[in-house]
Amino acid sequence: MQYAELTAEEAAEYIQNDFVVGIGGFSSVGTPKAVPFALAKRAEAEHAKGNTFRVGLITGGSTGDQIDGALSRAHAVKFRTPFQSHKDMRAAINRQETQYFDLNLSHVAQDLRYGFLGHMDVCIIEAAEITKDGGVVPTSSVGISPTLVKSADKIIIELNERHPQAIRGMHDIYEPANPPYRREIPVYAPKDRIGQETIAVDPSKVLGVVRTNLKDNIAAFTEPNPVTTKIGENVAEFLINELRRGIIPKEFLPLQSGVGNIANAVLGSLGQCPDIPSFTMFTEVIQNSVIDLMETGRISFASGSSLTLSDDVLDRVYGNIDFFKNKLMLRPQEVTNHPELVRRLGIIAINTALEVDIFGNVNSTNVTGQKMMNGIGGSADFARNAFLSIFTCPSVAKGGVISAIVPMTPHVDSNEHSVKIIATEYGVADLRAKSPVQKAHEIIEKCVHPDYKELLWDYLKLAEGKSHTPMTLKKALAMHIAFEETGDMRKADFK
Repeated sequence: MQYAELTAEEAAEYIQNDFVVGIGGFSSVGTPKAVPFALAKRAEAEHAKGNTFRVGLITGGSTGDQIDGALSRAHAVKFRTPFQSHKDMRAAINRQETQYFDLNLSHVAQDLRYGFLGHMDVCIIEAAEITKDGGVVPTSSVGISPTLVKSADKIIIELNERHPQAIRGMHDIYEPANPPYRREIPVYAPKDRIGQETIAVDPSKVLGVVRTNLKDNIAAFTEPNPVTTKIGENVAEFLINELRRGIIPKEFLPLQSGVGNIANAVLGSLGQCPDIPSFTMFTEVIQNSVIDLMETGRISFASGSSLTLSDDVLDRVYGNIDFFKNKLMLRPQEVTNHPELVRRLGIIAINTALEVDIFGNVNSTNVTGQKMMNGIGGSADFARNAFLSIFTCPSVAKGGVISAIVPMTPHVDSNEHSVKIIATEYGVADLRAKSPVQKAHEIIEKCVHPDYKELLWDYLKLAEGKSHTPMTLKKALAMHIAFEETGDMRKADFK
């Protein structure tokens, strides 16, 4: 199929003020880059003329600087969903220039199909290849691209020659039917293939193709530090003990791991542990550490929605594509994060928290309950349905003036019903089969930094023995208030 060829600027000219724009890709990779950047330049030019120019932005997950960065700096985003991680977009959201609604990532595609997110005017997706029948071979991620091309009135394709056509066969494109016609998703092991290699596209919708050769520019992950290394060791030791007890079957279970340096450190520790057998992953984001462990035989297979790899590691994958194509599968996030599959496969889910309260409630998104950081992402998709839901975090932040363990989180993303294990560099709190007061004792004793341990015991003593969940409303947010007033949570008073 031959589609018309366009420049990025010509494609951006089609997009008008107040359009809703869908962006393919996931976790800042496999996203279109040239057209969104040209759209930001167009918005700046329109604003210079005194014209209003803002669009709604629906993505699979976070995006790079050419999208969230450029468009937010151009003041061109009216609303944004479901997840972002760029400092400029975060700033626009927190000053309420951009209206942001946070969504569980497993919900985005079906919310589009159900009509919950309104009408979509155009979508932009990235391709490694366009097939003879006009279908699209995605690049290094899938996200919600299959649903975008069905939902949008028009489609713009960026054909990115940075990605080899040999990547074809790494993708498994499957989209569930809407109720009441939906059946079970027939994945019974991470490597089960249930869909197609390509995304079907209606040729009549395609405006044209923009040729590019642009990198995603994912920065190299920082090396584990003593804190993240110790967290990784603590999680590995806990899982080894569960394996020895027979709680985890001897074959082990698939792992899901969140994004970032802590997640990489945890996977690294698990991979180095000889007591843990070679394992598989059923996750949303495949990071550098997964590739390292695959090359050494410690990870046998990984299913995810994106290859969120630094440039050098992606080059290693593409340089040995025949080896990795048999060990990697990229799917829509609606499949990778689907509660049905998380529950069926018995996923061990490991995600990162901003803060945790002493009863096991997790805040993943809002600093002091007010300022959006990134969004809930997929953590709750996995936590609520996992065989084991583990949340990790350093015990303190900002040099010790913030404790990650607090009396009450001012915002909750995963509540104590979904959270089974908390791990910091000081230890692991097992919250299974414990009452709220027992959870509080476990978390304070095992996970809290020494600077805050007595402070939190003092808080618990204020209400312990008076109610099922021993909480003192007048003091529950005292550590957050102390930080706002003095810059140091240690100055909270529980006497």
